[in-house]
Amino acid sequence: MTTTNKRLAALEKMVAAGPKDPFPYYGLALEYRSADRKEDALAVFAKMREQFASYVPQYLMAGQMLIELGRKDEAKQVLQAGVDAARSARDSHAAGELESALAGLS
Repeated sequence: MTTTNKRLAALEKMVAAGPKDPFPYYGLALEYRSADRKEDALAVFAKMREQFASYVPQYLMAGQMLIELGRKDEAKQVLQAGVDAARSARDSHAAGELESALAGLS
């Protein structure tokens, strides 16, 4: 088993256990993205938005993936939700990145 497969299996196991921390979900989504399993990654990001809406980093990654897949309307929704989450967290840097990505869709 390769290192990537081991890491993926470990993250899948952690997420299956239902952690109270968003980071295993985020790591799993990024591993899926790296493995070109974009739909699996987007499903994890969707679950994260339900359970960890305040975890700002997820929004840019999910939005970028949706843009890559040509799903601009969904990307706009995710990116706007990310802007709102970043503003709530008083994270102006993340808000700026998300706003920039959103402006690129117009």
